Amino acid sequence: MSDIFELLRLAKRREASDLHLVVGSPPMARIDGALQLLDGYGELTPEDVQTALTKMTSPDQQAEFATNLELDFGMQLPEVGRLRCNAARQRGHISFAIRLLPVEIPTIDGLELPEVYKELAMKQHGLVIASGPTGSGKSTSLATIVNHINHHRTCHVVTIEDPIEYTHTNIKSAITQRQLGTDTLSFATALKHVLRQDPDVILVGEMRDLETAQAAITVAETGHLVLTTGHATGAPEAIDRVVGLFPPAQRYLAQIRLAATLIAVLGQTLIPRASGTGRVAAVEIMLGNSAVKNLVREGKIHQLHNVIRTSSRLGMMTMDQSLAKLYVQGTISAETLLTYAQNRDEVEEIAGTRLGRVASY
Repeated sequence: MSDIFELLRLAKRREASDLHLVVGSPPMARIDGALQLLDGYGELTPEDVQTALTKMTSPDQQAEFATNLELDFGMQLPEVGRLRCNAARQRGHISFAIRLLPVEIPTIDGLELPEVYKELAMKQHGLVIASGPTGSGKSTSLATIVNHINHHRTCHVVTIEDPIEYTHTNIKSAITQRQLGTDTLSFATALKHVLRQDPDVILVGEMRDLETAQAAITVAETGHLVLTTGHATGAPEAIDRVVGLFPPAQRYLAQIRLAATLIAVLGQTLIPRASGTGRVAAVEIMLGNSAVKNLVREGKIHQLHNVIRTSSRLGMMTMDQSLAKLYVQGTISAETLLTYAQNRDEVEEIAGTRLGRVASY
């Protein structure tokens, strides 16, 4: 294999979002959401992947990987930009996944996200959860919200990330970026001390455990805007997952606290454009109005979808409504719409007769 840095530059030229190095396979890049073999490369040997990891990590990181058999880290590479990297072991060998992040921090308009994202950026306090599977763009969407804050508000933003993905330059706001492992021990530890740093907005890379969830909700309760992510596929499921982090005896209180602080849950997935080039975000938007807060407080999570579906006038949107809108705009194809739709009847009702002509697909 050629030098790992040259391979990354090639992936950048091919506009890949990810590069995968696995022993026994040629290098693979994810382009427009699909994995592709990189032409001209043979199968990687254990030495190839080990050398790549060694070149991209410090001795301390190499020691951490040897101990934990897992390693997450970020780095900046000239001509490529910022990278988010994960090393793991599989079948006794190292596997390496590298996410190539855009050099420029995207804007809300640039990603064609709904205007409500701008409104959320201007909120003074409460909790916003961006949720979706790995690779759905949720971290990038939160970065656009921070970017909007940076351009339109004068405040102190503290981000706690694993690793730092986008490097923000202070414009109107002061932005403090902390990375797990080098700047703080954990999300929960950083959150316990963040109020002493005089923040207005706190971004928590992931609400992944009970301690982090408790701390994030507490910070939101004290009058700060908290932005965070989760891995659930939809907005109601994101709420269910947060509540599920708490022991059964604490869940009712968690529902009350979550209902009191909730501003919005943003479900997201990336889908191919009809043009065949690039992907676009389909989003589910659940806003914390009185109906949503009452259902969260009472633990009636299964009823949230219907509230979202019937509240489009308030700015809410189900994933199927978002998909249908993208189809009607010509952004995605009928085949893509039907592939990603959760409720065919709903998308047919929204999209109307245009979809009816391909309903037998």
